Amino acid sequence: MYPRIAVVGCGQWGQNHIRTLAEIGALAGVADRHDDRAEAFAERYGVKALSPEAAVAASDIDALVLALPASAHGAMARAAFAAGKDVLIEKPIALDSADAEKTAAAARVAGRLLMVGHVVRFHPVFQRLCEIVAEGRIGQVRHLISNRMGLGRFPSMDVVWDLAPHDLSLVLHLAGEHPDTVICHRRTVLSDETDIADIILEFPNGIGAEIHVSRVSPYRDRRFSVIGTEGMLTFDDLAPEGEKLALYAHKVRRAGATFDFDNAPAAFLPTEPGLPLDRELRHFLDCVMTRTEPETGASEAVETVRILSLASPLSSPDLTA
Repeated sequence: MYPRIAVVGCGQWGQNHIRTLAEIGALAGVADRHDDRAEAFAERYGVKALSPEAAVAASDIDALVLALPASAHGAMARAAFAAGKDVLIEKPIALDSADAEKTAAAARVAGRLLMVGHVVRFHPVFQRLCEIVAEGRIGQVRHLISNRMGLGRFPSMDVVWDLAPHDLSLVLHLAGEHPDTVICHRRTVLSDETDIADIILEFPNGIGAEIHVSRVSPYRDRRFSVIGTEGMLTFDDLAPEGEKLALYAHKVRRAGATFDFDNAPAAFLPTEPGLPLDRELRHFLDCVMTRTEPETGASEAVETVRILSLASPLSSPDLTA
């Protein structure tokens, strides 16, 4: 049997968690500050409606998924840890490093699991990309490039905090360590907040990364590329099935006092099917049952908030998951 999970927060992402956990068979309750919203979802999925405080205190709930405004994540998670519950928190887990570290420390003291909802990490195409990198097929990783561009949405938040957590999670995983340099160029274009940002990261192991996020692009782009000494990989989430993962056997080599290169066509690689959110939640459930540290655990959650804070200090912290 699966652990009994309650979702706290019935907004956009909370609804996705509710639906997916119900399909898995692990949904035991829903909670929201608005009673009528919680009751509507509870009736639809045949579970009980709770207040957020009641979900934390309920003895028949094993773990929580928090999909709240980010400013509310820390206090709610810490209360849940104190009540003996494991928690999956939608990104970001906090709006400043001190609050994020406080939440991670509370999980450690209580002996509970903290997982952050970096859902793209569980995309089967990205996971296959990581396997190919680990196999050494593109040699030594030298550089990472991540693009997340499109039109909208326009909540009252900085685009760095809204979009870049996904890309930071991918970069941190492949780099394998924390960056020692963070540079960010931001620009307000059509709204009152940052609409475009370029984040440059440098890691002690020599790997570099660039992240480009925009909500005022006339076209959509969801590509993540890995540049290696023996080839390159690209994960294009908007490409047709069967063409989402491409291997380019490009090579650059020294030719006397200059450089020469081989330009190879894309070789599309097979990947497994699967929905990232379903895989993420099944991973959380498995961690709760086996007491295994999540792949996107407390360390990654705290480091992501640290980088976001360096890249784009918030003046009006009111983010929603």
